[in-house]
Order: sequence, then structure tokens, then C-alpha cells
Amino acid sequence: MRVVIALGGNALLRRGQALTAENQRENVRVAAEAMAPIAEKHQLVISHGNGPQVGLLALQGAAYKPEETYPLDVLGAETEGMIGYMIEQEMGNLLPVEVPFATILTMIEVDPADPAFQNPTKFIGPVYEEADARRLAEEKGWSIKPDGDKWRRVVASPLPKRIFEIRPIKWLMEQNTIVICAGGGGIPTVYDENRKLHGVEAVIDKDLASELLARDLDADLFIMATDADAVYLDWGKPGARGIRLAAPAALREHEFAAGSMGPKVAAACQFAERTGKAAAIGALADLPAIVEGRAGTTVSGAAEGMAFHGSA
Repeated sequence: MRVVIALGGNALLRRGQALTAENQRENVRVAAEAMAPIAEKHQLVISHGNGPQVGLLALQGAAYKPEETYPLDVLGAETEGMIGYMIEQEMGNLLPVEVPFATILTMIEVDPADPAFQNPTKFIGPVYEEADARRLAEEKGWSIKPDGDKWRRVVASPLPKRIFEIRPIKWLMEQNTIVICAGGGGIPTVYDENRKLHGVEAVIDKDLASELLARDLDADLFIMATDADAVYLDWGKPGARGIRLAAPAALREHEFAAGSMGPKVAAACQFAERTGKAAAIGALADLPAIVEGRAGTTVSGAAEGMAFHGSA
């Protein structure tokens, strides 16, 4: 079975955790331990988030003069290499030495006319208290929005259109390589009026980019690993219910938080509807059980309505 796993940002850096290499390495090690049993049985492709990492690099760039600051597409490429390196090492420490790995710098085309450029929504970087966030926004010209009880920088998040490196990704998979690609939603690129390709100041949503990747690779299962053990109705309320299995149409009748579960639910529904296969959302530690359908939330066109954990 071909499985695409999209690691949420929590798999690399937990909310509020210091942006250190040591913390990221430890979190990647935990992620690798959850993914290794799947790689032993199935063909595996891994994507990942990069919001905290690209935000950190942007902060480091603030030490330069404004005209010397590296753009977000270049910072995204840097994080793909950094995170892929850590995943390769930690997975390689757990799997047989003959298992090959490859990290692919992945450019993804977006539309320069995408309305997302007029309404930044994608969180990057660390969390701040409101006063600090407003001060930084004033100093640096950032757009900011509340993220839970904190505030963060936001940038444009255009829809992914095309994965440029899909052919070499497929070639590597034909050689049974574990491929790490489309990290952080891929490197956002556009064609200009002269059909020349260049990067843009944006961060593509990792879940939507990973859904496109899973679809292009004809994956049998698309999993989004996050810090929640399932998708919940009435999240945070006394009567909250964890969804075990749902049809896309049943999920679309409900609203989920735009900054967290919303994009994952949208990506899962889109994959299930367009491929007829299953997508799943659940906790990193539960990955083997999610593959077997025993944990998390599975979204499938073959399902009818909605079933909940703990119910018959």
C-alpha cells in the first residue's frame, strides 16, 4: 500500500516550545518512531509543516538590512533541506541500512492572481503576546492575527496548482525510496508574463499541498498527523465527540477552525472525493493504528454519514 503522511508542525516543534535545533531533533525522533513501523510494511512518502522554522529564519533575517532579507520562498527551501535531513537521519537510525531515503526540494506552482495574496491567513513563526505582536507588526510591516490566546505573523497562503518535481518523486518511489518532499507546502512559485519561473512571498498550506501530492502519486491512504487524536464535533465543549468515520458530505455540513482543523478536514474531503480512497486525521503516536483504521478520523466516500469513537 502507498501511504502519504503529512506531519503537522507539532511533529517538529510543539506550540510555545523554544525554536532550538535540539528540540526539533527530539521531536523528529518521536515522529520517526511512529512512522518506522509503517515504512516496514508499506511504501511511504513524507511531507511536513515548516511554519515555526520559516518564521525563525525570517526573524534571523531581520538582522540584515531590509534590502538584504531573504524572501520566504528561499527560506522555505532552506527549511525543506533542514527538516528533510533530520527526518532521513532519524528514520535511518530505525530502519535497515539498505532502505534508501531522499529529500526533494519541491517547487509548487501557485496563481499570482490568487485572492489569498489580498488576505494573509497562514501562521508562521513563534507566538507572541498581543502587545509584542502589534509592536513587531508596526516595526516590520507584518500582518498579524490571533492564534488561540496568542498572536502570530500571517502571510498569504495561495492554493497549490502543480508540483514541478512529481516525476523525480515517482522515479525514486519506483526504486522503493522513502521520499521526503513538498515540505512546508512546497516552495511557492509563479510564472511571470515572460513565462519565467520565480518564487513569491507566501506559504502554501501544507495539508492542501500534501493532498495534491497524494493524489498525484495515486496514494492508497493519505494521513495528516497532528496533535489531536481525531476530528471532533463541538471541540472544547462538554459534549465533544471524536469522529471515527465520516463521508465527505457529512463533514462538510460542519465548520472547523480555520487556523487548525479546517484545512485538514478540507484536504481529507477533497482527497476522498476526487480519488475514491481514504484520508485520515489523527495523532502522531497513533499512526500505525490509523493505518489499520483503529484510531483517528477516517474520511471515505464509501462511508455513510458519520460514526463516533466509543459508539457501536
